[in-house]
Amino acid sequence: MVRGAGIGVIGFAVPGDLDAPTGGYVYARRVMEEWVRQGVGHRLVPLSAAFPRPDAEALCETAAVLAQAPRPLLIDGLAYGAFPAALAADADASVLVHHPLCDETGLTPAQATQAFEIERAALAHARHVIVTSPLTARDLTARFDVAADRITVAEPGLDRAEPSSLTGDPPHLIAVGSVTPRKGYGFLVEALAACADLPWTCAILGATDRDGAEARRIVALIAQAGLAGRIVLSGPVAPRHLSDAYGAADAFVAPSLHEGYGMAVTEAMAHGLPVVVSRAGALPETAPVARFVAPGEAGALGEALREVLGDAALRRRMGADSLAFARARPGWGETARIVAEAVR
Repeated sequence: MVRGAGIGVIGFAVPGDLDAPTGGYVYARRVMEEWVRQGVGHRLVPLSAAFPRPDAEALCETAAVLAQAPRPLLIDGLAYGAFPAALAADADASVLVHHPLCDETGLTPAQATQAFEIERAALAHARHVIVTSPLTARDLTARFDVAADRITVAEPGLDRAEPSSLTGDPPHLIAVGSVTPRKGYGFLVEALAACADLPWTCAILGATDRDGAEARRIVALIAQAGLAGRIVLSGPVAPRHLSDAYGAADAFVAPSLHEGYGMAVTEAMAHGLPVVVSRAGALPETAPVARFVAPGEAGALGEALREVLGDAALRRRMGADSLAFARARPGWGETARIVAEAVR
């Protein structure tokens, strides 16, 4: 393989649209922004948007792009996890894993097994593995046979923010994340239907085109519950406007079935929001002061939301706990430094 020019410049290979408002892309953008401030030489290496389900053409194109990429090279796991072993070996790169691709909800058992085998084989060839949570590090060691000394944890940074006033009347609840099965929004609709006697509004902020069938299902569930005027799928929110959305909210909910970290949860906490989240994936470690419910349990979620939405004093106490926890977290500069050192 012919290596690209720019020795010492870190190549960061990311599939699809870097401006997409999802956690993985936010992480990549913020790391590179901090590298600019820190004087870390780097170059974005765009990869096909076909990942994580590439066809032969996308894989061939990727091999050609990586042949010219700078070294050292970091590849986002959304692409690397779908690399055939030969491509992973030839890439001679480090990988950033947010969560294993086989853990995406909605896969058939056969698809999940295939995704697991492909990713495990690819990870065997990674120079180093960077993960966004200690949970993912433990998972890669236990399930994917990645030695612990080949893994570095670089948790997402957190910006300071103005706390919400928590004075909405009625209280306004938000959830942030693309409308996909893994986010568990169907359970949220069912839970809020059980709280219909209380005054509240709810906005789900996230892309609706990642899984059109799931988005249509959620819209239908909202209509069936008679909540079309109270639960709104608002679509994706540009990063520059997302802080305003948090600031206008009175509570945050994340009913996810799995999270490799949960950046939206910590961002909500940075705005002093009370948070109700499922005990799924890394969330118990990401947000230890949150109110937790079992994942996929609409009844338990409804009970927790009833308590929070119905008690302004409780929201203020939970919000204060969120803010104190968030302000003790490191910023993105530390995350970017850890990533650069690990790749180098």
